[in-house]
Amino acid sequence: MIVLQPVLEIHASDGFTLWPVAESGPYGYLPLSGRLDPAEVGTAVMRIAECNNIDPEDDGRPPRPTDPLGGFLHGLLTMDDLFASGGLRIADTATGTTLLPGCCNGLDERRDWLEAIDGKGWASFGHDPSPLAERHGEVVRLTVDAEHDDSPVIELPVTDLRRLLADAERDLIDFLQLAAAWAALHLPDHATPVTSALGRALDLPTPVAPPNR
Repeated sequence: MIVLQPVLEIHASDGFTLWPVAESGPYGYLPLSGRLDPAEVGTAVMRIAECNNIDPEDDGRPPRPTDPLGGFLHGLLTMDDLFASGGLRIADTATGTTLLPGCCNGLDERRDWLEAIDGKGWASFGHDPSPLAERHGEVVRLTVDAEHDDSPVIELPVTDLRRLLADAERDLIDFLQLAAAWAALHLPDHATPVTSALGRALDLPTPVAPPNR
């Protein structure tokens, strides 16, 4: 069975106190979907904010606020080009082979997978490792690390990969809707701009807020 998930690269959250987060190891990946619990959503928001926690330079952005919450969210809320480290993780449960996004790959780049299906016939996704997708007729070959001749590979029909990519897109949409509800509860003074920023980081439209009741 082939399992495909959009995943966010995460690190240890030791010492983070601005909102509740889940315990995590020093390095790993968090699958994003509408099935996360509140602490996992908090971890995802924390990590995406960390990815964009860059001091203002000569780019016209205002100075970083002095309060801890405003300071931590500043990059996420003021940068034009946002980034969420990660990508798509694909596992073949029958063989135990897993393809992970490489370094410097972002979730906003996931549509590059369509190049392997409908475009030039191949696409790569970061480095160290260097995952590669190549179309061969009606089959897509996924190489876990193209830098190694003996790299494990996963092969699946084009139609299956297209379906899995559509499912991953729905998972991200569901996650963003969940994150919008989370932000309204945990970051009420910043909920709207945080939700909008998360959507831009994930290259998704901002979800429509439910009507007031």
